[in-house]
Amino acid sequence: MIAKTFFGFEEILAKELQLLGAQDVEIGTRAVSFKGDKGFMYKANLSLRTALKILKPIYHFRAFNDQSLYKGIQGIDWSKYLNANQTFVIDSTIHSDHFKHSQFVSQKAKDAIVDQFRDKTGQRPSIDKDFPDLRINIHIDRDQCSVSLDTSGASLHQRGYRVLTNIAPINEVLAAGMLLLSGWNGESDFLDPMCGSGTILAEAAMIACNIPANINRKEFAFEKWNDWDNDLFDQIIDALMKRTRDFRYTMKGYDKAPSAVSKAIDNIRNANLDEFITIEQKNFFDTKKETSGPLHMVFNPPYGERLDIDLERFYREMGDTMKQNYPGTHAWFITANLEALKFVGLKPSRKIKLFNGSLEARFVKYEMYEGSKRAKFQVSE
Repeated sequence: MIAKTFFGFEEILAKELQLLGAQDVEIGTRAVSFKGDKGFMYKANLSLRTALKILKPIYHFRAFNDQSLYKGIQGIDWSKYLNANQTFVIDSTIHSDHFKHSQFVSQKAKDAIVDQFRDKTGQRPSIDKDFPDLRINIHIDRDQCSVSLDTSGASLHQRGYRVLTNIAPINEVLAAGMLLLSGWNGESDFLDPMCGSGTILAEAAMIACNIPANINRKEFAFEKWNDWDNDLFDQIIDALMKRTRDFRYTMKGYDKAPSAVSKAIDNIRNANLDEFITIEQKNFFDTKKETSGPLHMVFNPPYGERLDIDLERFYREMGDTMKQNYPGTHAWFITANLEALKFVGLKPSRKIKLFNGSLEARFVKYEMYEGSKRAKFQVSE
């Protein structure tokens, strides 16, 4: 199988797969390949925090024109996966001089599948772009064509708990990946000081409690497959839920917008995580650290893309608030405004290149020490 992910998350996805028990894990670009049985396919879809989709390759051939593409698709016995009164859809991605349009590839492949059924049965399955019984993925790289079944359906970032969003919500997979990159493991207090609709908080709580990422999701594509095993799926859910754990620290979110706070509260309740998370209407710049001991902070401040703010002043205030009011804190945030980082006034200890949608971004870490850094090192000497 192949798990697709965002740029920069390949290694943490590989680690997730290894911890879950996958075999032959290999890192690619925005993807990780692995081996596992049907039960593992169910488990991977339910559990993986940084996967966007899980594909199951079924056939590989060379295609250098529309005839060889048609012939290759006809080389698959589609009756194994589909019958004539079912529906399907094809998603194609192409990196090839032989094919210019993914839509053309999807259309040609559809013709090959439909013609095979019509020749054998006199009937044909039809296309349903919204709720197909089978979602097929075609990937052409130069003249190499891979055909896979999409085991997930809608992207796995659609966890099922977020019903309401604010103006610039962060993708759930991006949020989970940032948390894992930051080293978050549920072993300290946690704060998202600009929590928006609560996505980072929800993902942080699920990591802390080892709750499967997609436990709230309504459906997966494999539930419509001919070999769907409901009993096995239920057994896997039971086994995963037995591995959840308690969270013994505080987890808080602030936002200054009342509308964001009410949306976040609804989303957190919807995810059944409200016993772990407190959300308050507060402006981060007016707050101080409320807990003793280490604090882990991860947030997604505005970049000025969709929200009109004075970036220089905003990022300067962010730096001042962290430095003056949050000792003993590891603070991480993502920004696609690389200029704005200059105004924070603190030196980041780490910078990781990520993408937020199509925007190139940096995920940065600032370490605020208790007392001065110099005093800390003198004591240790």
